[in-house]
Amino acid sequence: RTGGGRPASRAAPPPGRLGRRRPRLTAAGMAAEDEAELGLLECRVCFERYGPGGERRPRNLPCGHVLCRGCVGALSGPERRRVECPFCRRACGSAETSDCLPLLQLLEVLGPAGGSVPSALGRSGGGEAAGPGPAGLGLRLSLGGWGSLVNPTGVAACRRSGRLVVAHDGKKRIHVFGPSGTCLQRFGERGDAGNDIKYPLDVTVTSDGHVVVTDGGDRAVKAFDFDGRGVLAVREGFSLPWGLDATPEGEVILTDSEAGALYRLTADFKNGKLKKCQMIRSQLTSPRGVAVSQTLGAVVVIEHLKAQGPNSSSTRVKIFSAEMDLVGQMDSFGLNLVFPSKIYTTAVAFDKEGHVIVTDVCSQAVICLGKPEEFPIFNPLISHGLSYPVGLTYTANNSLVVLDSGDHSIKIYSS
Repeated sequence: RTGGGRPASRAAPPPGRLGRRRPRLTAAGMAAEDEAELGLLECRVCFERYGPGGERRPRNLPCGHVLCRGCVGALSGPERRRVECPFCRRACGSAETSDCLPLLQLLEVLGPAGGSVPSALGRSGGGEAAGPGPAGLGLRLSLGGWGSLVNPTGVAACRRSGRLVVAHDGKKRIHVFGPSGTCLQRFGERGDAGNDIKYPLDVTVTSDGHVVVTDGGDRAVKAFDFDGRGVLAVREGFSLPWGLDATPEGEVILTDSEAGALYRLTADFKNGKLKKCQMIRSQLTSPRGVAVSQTLGAVVVIEHLKAQGPNSSSTRVKIFSAEMDLVGQMDSFGLNLVFPSKIYTTAVAFDKEGHVIVTDVCSQAVICLGKPEEFPIFNPLISHGLSYPVGLTYTANNSLVVLDSGDHSIKIYSS
């Protein structure tokens, strides 16, 4: 789960921040989802519920534990230089903390009025995902896990070599895994140099074998070779570059969440030269995830819509042709009219046949929405065994790779 395991003993709240301590829950029959809610949504130091801003905003420590911003400030002392984790005692600088993106996304799903995790994720007591079981897909390999990956945010596959690249919030932000699951390379440390990675949001691999990362920390797009050498940093006035995917021609399609725009980047990555940065679509609503069909050139984008009332945050899937004409769209409300549960999508990909595949954190599932011309249909591909799926990609042999931020792992499925 996000934030690591429950510590053996609870730390005392910082001076002046006693908060509302809950009684220790010892009933043997306490429901599993209540325990998960307690662990996920409350700071384990002050026992206050996390919130999207201010003192309650969840922050990652480099060790992987999560505290609210207020507790980070209180634990760092009046000079705010060093923080000692109250759970594992690892020390870090205040500047080394970062927003906990998976928890912020979960808070977005819950909406401004709060609510419970089980209801937000569409679960009743047993926690089983809605829909039938896996449609011919079996879990072949699981990589990472707590201690290896920390709150991962993006995953991509190199179609030439079969390597998998993961962006996460660890000390070295990019991990490269071989086809057998061996970790081959780690690079991209946090720092102030031009090619250092402050807070990665997504990652892709170009056809010529370069790793491209969106960095929310300094609002840049950064490219590396597979040895970890920085070759290019693009800062074209982006507001918040978020999702990205590579085209078969080696270009990169990029979303800017705050600007509501879609860009196409053309670059000579080998020689570190940007050729063109072109806005190809505007007036989108907080676009994040994006995918490009390797056969049709179609582009699919996930928009995150503004909440209009309690628990009403939703997403919208938009499909564009290769010429960027709108082919189809459907938001969470519309999908809920024909599908068994509200769908809140966090990641999207195309399979080799051109089907649109999305993750759904409400039912903790991966769902096929069909090809652009038949969109939307409803075909659950994976409906068990996921906690908080935030990333998707396909390998060259059409294995489905799911990035699960809930247990900090990569799960590879094949038929």
